[in-house]
Amino acid sequence: MDIKTSSEVALAHLKNKQYITAHNLFVNQAESEKKSAPVKAALLYILAAECKKQHGKESQNEIAEAGNLFLKYSNQKNSRNVKGALLCASKCFLTLGDFDKAKITYQKAKTFLSTQIQITRPIVIIDDSKSISLKLQNYAEKLGYSEIHVFENGKNGIKGCKNLFSEGKNPIILLDMGLPDFTGDEVAEKLLDEKLNLQIVVITADEKTTERVHKTLSSGVTAFIQKPFTLDEVKKSLDVAESEYSLLQ
Repeated sequence: MDIKTSSEVALAHLKNKQYITAHNLFVNQAESEKKSAPVKAALLYILAAECKKQHGKESQNEIAEAGNLFLKYSNQKNSRNVKGALLCASKCFLTLGDFDKAKITYQKAKTFLSTQIQITRPIVIIDDSKSISLKLQNYAEKLGYSEIHVFENGKNGIKGCKNLFSEGKNPIILLDMGLPDFTGDEVAEKLLDEKLNLQIVVITADEKTTERVHKTLSSGVTAFIQKPFTLDEVKKSLDVAESEYSLLQ
């Protein structure tokens, strides 16, 4: 069975909630791709981790494999997107709770000159605070984003995102953790169920090391902003989201 067919079979098992079968197929594919295509293998490990998560099992081993493969790719000669690979590795280590390694990897990514990204993606702000939403909207506009959608609760935010997905759009989500109807991790999980490669930036007053933040980060979000925040902090988080998105294309 070739890699494309095997991936389609694994995805079919995942869709049918046959998580262990799907996990084993993704891991086997990842193992066969590790030497020749580390980024592809890393993404397959992330899919395997999602299978374990859906089955209620721990997935640290798969996430660690993915992070190390992104690092491997960043160290190879002629790698096309070293910064993106480092940012993805940093996200993996952040998910694992290895904050020191995540910070070191992120700092390394920052040493690369940012490439000019054509701003065409929508921004979705989900926050019940009108003042925070307005501040985020103003910052996004200053950074060159023109299509911005604002929702005051999780239900409407999820519905709005689904509408954008149906139009073939790939928004970046700026998500408050303390919504009136859902918690941030609940909204993140619902959105990632709809679109696994979605970029979500969590916004909260909590410290990064708190259990609530760690739970949300573990759900697969891209970046974290702590209130009160600055324009530079929002820019850095959006840069991480854009780099991750470009690497996945």
